[in-house]
Amino acid sequence: MAFLRAAPLLLVLALPAWAQGPPPQAAADQPYTMEYYYKVQWGHQQEFLQLFLKNHYPLLRKMVEGGRMLSVKIETPANHMTEDARWDYRVTIRFKNSTVATTANPEESSVIRQLWPDQQTYQREEQRRFEILLAHWDIPVTDITPAGK
Repeated sequence: MAFLRAAPLLLVLALPAWAQGPPPQAAADQPYTMEYYYKVQWGHQQEFLQLFLKNHYPLLRKMVEGGRMLSVKIETPANHMTEDARWDYRVTIRFKNSTVATTANPEESSVIRQLWPDQQTYQREEQRRFEILLAHWDIPVTDITPAGK
């Protein structure tokens, strides 16, 4: 009997939890933003950054030049975090739209061969970049700033 009296109250309290969720993504033809986080083995941050800037950033810049991406921004935190929350680099990419962001670029391999004719060195350095990487995660983000504010 007590459960029957408490059930409506529990339902009312649970409704806000059901209504919560991620904010809606922008329309398919609108810019789409992804944040890519990199956590590097301690003491190898500079090596990772040098390899990233040499072997991945030029590819990202080419994608901006080609219109597939609108912008690329690389950041590092100014202060220390706890080890479990630590990330060393965040790369924020604004894509032309969500389709471009979530589908493979059919031109990527030819652009890579064009940018790095010495594929053996490129592959070895990319392998090293991933060897010193502890974790990597991607997060799509949505700007929910009210219009006109």
